[in-house]
Amino acid sequence: MQATLDITPLRSLVAVADHGGFARAAEALHLTQPAVSQHIRKLEKAVGRDLVTKRGRVSVFTEAGTQLLDEARLILSAHDGGLGRLQALPTTIMVGSTEHGAEDLLPVVADALRAANPGATVRFRVDRGARLAEEVEQGTVDVALLLGTDDATPGDLPAAPLPLSWFAAPGWRAPEHGAIPVVAFDAPCRIRDRALRGLAEDGRPGEVTVDCTSLSGVLVAVRSGLGVTALPLQDAVPGLVLRPDLPDLEPIPLRVRARVGAIDLGRVAARAIRDHLRSESDAQVRTFATAN
Repeated sequence: MQATLDITPLRSLVAVADHGGFARAAEALHLTQPAVSQHIRKLEKAVGRDLVTKRGRVSVFTEAGTQLLDEARLILSAHDGGLGRLQALPTTIMVGSTEHGAEDLLPVVADALRAANPGATVRFRVDRGARLAEEVEQGTVDVALLLGTDDATPGDLPAAPLPLSWFAAPGWRAPEHGAIPVVAFDAPCRIRDRALRGLAEDGRPGEVTVDCTSLSGVLVAVRSGLGVTALPLQDAVPGLVLRPDLPDLEPIPLRVRARVGAIDLGRVAARAIRDHLRSESDAQVRTFATAN
């Protein structure tokens, strides 16, 4: 049977060298001196050579002992480092998102995080961007999907630009005179700001006539014909129609913010979003090419 070098005897060997003898090594390891001596004998049996010898009352390492001591330090470093990294793997990952990205992107991010962290439980928090940013800073949310770049931090990772489209109820008509009624989230809201700016730059001023605290409220108000809204979507929304007659809006950057110590989780999430949106874009191009 092949000999093995067990971790515990190797730790005793290093302790004898670092603490200057068997008695001090035993004290440092909270073992008895006979137990440390037994560990050294076990190593000597494994390698087939004496590792420690006596010079008077002092224990010194033989040439083989010195060689094994160097190997022991390498083995223990690899063992302890690997164990530490494994123990540091998250058991629960909290992902935050605004409502705009929740339905389409959270399942993609969750699958990627589970694949990269087997056994971890992925939980979700859907909230306003400002609140999610606070929770990332406090460490209660590991990664969050946020819109815009106005308050970027070192923990932010670019994911992808999200195209914005106008939506309205079927048959809705813009007023011939005056401002265009807009349904939007309560301020502060980056999509709200971008929508109003886009209308103003096109020479067709907009006015928020319905303030909402949730995406469901925005959709209900728009379906009721109370105004138009801008959403980071390009596909159809039940009960609404796209309004390409309204001015094009600049895409809004989507970024992933990771708490301190969770940048690797942030990279996984950002990469998953980029891959997903790229595949969706490629599929739309293929559909357009087929239709034409």
